[in-house]
Amino acid sequence: MGKRIGMISLGCAKNQVNAEHMLYLLREAGYELLPSVEGADVVIINTCGFIDSAKSEAIDNILAMGQLKEQGIIGKILVTGCLSQRYQNEILGELPEVDGVLGTGSYGSVVTAVRALLDERKFVEFGDIDLPGDELGRVLTTPEHYAYLKIAEGCDNRCSYCVIPKLRGRFRSRSMEDCLYEARLLADGGVRELIVVAQDTSRYGIDRYGERKLPELLRELCKIDGLHWIRVHYLYPDEMTDELIETIASEPKLVHYFDIPIQHVNANILKKMNRRGTRQELDALFAKIRARIPDAVFRTSLISGLPGEGEAEFEELCNWLREHKLERVGAFVFSPEEGTAAARMDYPEQEVAARRAEYINELQSRIMDEYNAARVGTALEVLCDGYDEENACWYGRSYADSPDIDGRVSFTSRTPVRVGDFVTVRIEGARDGDLYGEVEA
Repeated sequence: MGKRIGMISLGCAKNQVNAEHMLYLLREAGYELLPSVEGADVVIINTCGFIDSAKSEAIDNILAMGQLKEQGIIGKILVTGCLSQRYQNEILGELPEVDGVLGTGSYGSVVTAVRALLDERKFVEFGDIDLPGDELGRVLTTPEHYAYLKIAEGCDNRCSYCVIPKLRGRFRSRSMEDCLYEARLLADGGVRELIVVAQDTSRYGIDRYGERKLPELLRELCKIDGLHWIRVHYLYPDEMTDELIETIASEPKLVHYFDIPIQHVNANILKKMNRRGTRQELDALFAKIRARIPDAVFRTSLISGLPGEGEAEFEELCNWLREHKLERVGAFVFSPEEGTAAARMDYPEQEVAARRAEYINELQSRIMDEYNAARVGTALEVLCDGYDEENACWYGRSYADSPDIDGRVSFTSRTPVRVGDFVTVRIEGARDGDLYGEVEA
């Protein structure tokens, strides 16, 4: 019986952590984990099913694996993650390439599923997505020097355009003890940058402890030897407390990087989308953070073409960007997802929404260029991520850059640099959204 497992994990970092849990269970059960899918007896495709583009990517991967299966290059195909949870009845019926399906409440059954597939049996399981997850080990799929720490699962926000609560269940915080234990293990294993994630990190603790516990958790994480940077993602604006801002300002290990998804600023649109807060409150929040932490870097996500967005509402959003000059912005086209309230509302045509998203990205590119130009001549602490053979230089990230979504800093050095080292780079220039320079002697 085959024992070789290949894994393709799609979507967000939170999904990636689920993939790492499954790999751990499989390794502990004696399976060989392959660096690629070729030659795998079972290929696991851990999918995203959040919006149309993510669904298309997942299906494309399933079809591609189906072709490899026909050619005898791989064996069975197991589909896990959000797409399988969302389309429980459709996947096996419409994608005959698939041999087994696990929902988002059944990651812990991956070994049972693999065994069934290798025994030539179909396997389908959808567990309770509202139950607390099992505390599991991980096989890191990130480079050894950074890792994600998922502190909660699910979401209670019920934004009218979003299906995540239906795919991931209610918001469930992990215990602080479990979070800290895992963080210590990661640090002991060589992790230097810890990236804290959840669907809504700022809500951490409310369900378990009856109060917001993220500031306390972050302070405790900062006490862990070996960790040098701690980065926090997915902070909802209405949950940003003065205590949290002060904690990030005062703890040296907490990088001044604020990932705050706002989606839009128009009052009517925010109300339709069931987003709490107003433009005025957003203005006040960003101003407060800038005043307390002058070198704060902001990342946000925006959606063009939401229900209620006409030209006036779109121009309001663009003017807000021009005013606040956020350093990192991702613009997405509204995806009317079946089963959501927003999909039943009137919204702009996709072509209009796409054109608006493109305009936002162009506007943001100019803002980012201004920001990068201002960094030329400064010295930045950079975490080395690797060596670029083609350009004969090292590359890494400053505190302003999260892995895979932001830019990078390329640099030369007169002395050897190891991946995972922190170095001080004198910035000499900017190009195409990235920076370059030389390590200071």
